[in-house]
Amino acid sequence: MIPETAQEDTMDPYEMIKAHLGQAVPYATHTGVELLDITDGTATAKLDQRRETENHIKGQHAGAMFTLGEAASGAAVAGALAPVILQMRPVAAVAEITYKRFAQGTLIATATTSRKGADLMAEIEEAGKTAFDVTIDIRDAEDQTVVEMKVNWYVSPMRT
Repeated sequence: MIPETAQEDTMDPYEMIKAHLGQAVPYATHTGVELLDITDGTATAKLDQRRETENHIKGQHAGAMFTLGEAASGAAVAGALAPVILQMRPVAAVAEITYKRFAQGTLIATATTSRKGADLMAEIEEAGKTAFDVTIDIRDAEDQTVVEMKVNWYVSPMRT
């Protein structure tokens, strides 16, 4: 058996980000958010409906859907900055959410950064920080958009 640190050294950086969601954002895991896919500036996440995520009319609770979207956006940020993410401090600065229709069942969130990782890393290198938007589309099992979100992220190097 390979020790965990050795496994992480050989692990794809996007898989490593997925594996560490529970440690980095325990609330998202507690809510039931599952990261499905992460690439440079994109991520998809899933939330199954269960009693703990329901509202009073047996749909997905607004807070659960917000958590799904915010977690997907954070994963997209981590994917964009994968080579340096462990040295960065990403903070969600502003979030906008529009509930488009009643949402039930399993939901899939797709998040996309407004700029690719190389551009973001270049700006951090030059200016010492960056700010950018991530758009999120949350769809139901019928592939209908139920929520639209935008999160503005501020990223700077970790303070020592």
